[in-house]
Amino acid sequence: MLVDHHCHLDFPDFAPELDQVVARAHEAGVGTMVTISTRIRQFDKVLGVAERFDNVWCSVGTHPHNAHEELDIPLERIIELTRHPKVVSVGEAGLDYHYQHSTPAAQAEGFRRHIAAARETGLPLEIHTRDADADTIAILEDEHARGAFPAVLHCFTGGRELAMRALDLGLYVSFSGVITFKKSEPLREIARDVPLDRLLVETDAPFLAPDPFRGRRNEPAYVARTASVLAGIKGVSNDGIAAATTENFFRLYGKAKRPVSELAGGPGAA
Repeated sequence: MLVDHHCHLDFPDFAPELDQVVARAHEAGVGTMVTISTRIRQFDKVLGVAERFDNVWCSVGTHPHNAHEELDIPLERIIELTRHPKVVSVGEAGLDYHYQHSTPAAQAEGFRRHIAAARETGLPLEIHTRDADADTIAILEDEHARGAFPAVLHCFTGGRELAMRALDLGLYVSFSGVITFKKSEPLREIARDVPLDRLLVETDAPFLAPDPFRGRRNEPAYVARTASVLAGIKGVSNDGIAAATTENFFRLYGKAKRPVSELAGGPGAA
């Protein structure tokens, strides 16, 4: 079984055929998905998708692009929303200096608030970081000194120092379809050095479809292609990478329940 721990099934891209998208994921061996919140004020849409499917879970949080819009939402409200049985993670939150739709100060404030929510609840934080390695490292190390918290660097595209410093803090590192791109050899070299028990795979769908689907709308079924490339990088079989990343997911996302068919020894999801 594979897990896509980071996709956006509430996005309009999927609305016309959401049932078919989830079915194709199951057919591809993707037994569990987490649909990710980007605005707390639109959390009901994300939760609605998670409640519709047995093996789809969700997060609650504010993307750094939208940080300035939701700084008035207190930590206590985030924690309250995480109590729903379908919420298994916090975020996505972090720093994105590529577009800077929010100021660095607003992003940092939101990031630290989500870290506090992860620390308080024990749920993993889905960290979005782009073109902000130094500030991400600084915040992670400062906050870790205040108390450990579970987290994953989602859709990792940063530098080696960020990956290694995050691993030192106990974080996980997740790779998306970007790792399949021809010009991503530096990223593949970093993936080679991430321990097998700290790896996750994802799609970030509808974005970043892996080769040979690049240019199309991404969807959770395509995580199988990313996992296959990652297996080659790590020198293990496809089954080996699936087993490792799935076990890593359920270790980190302790609130998510394993699919009934997996518990029974069957393939994929129920």
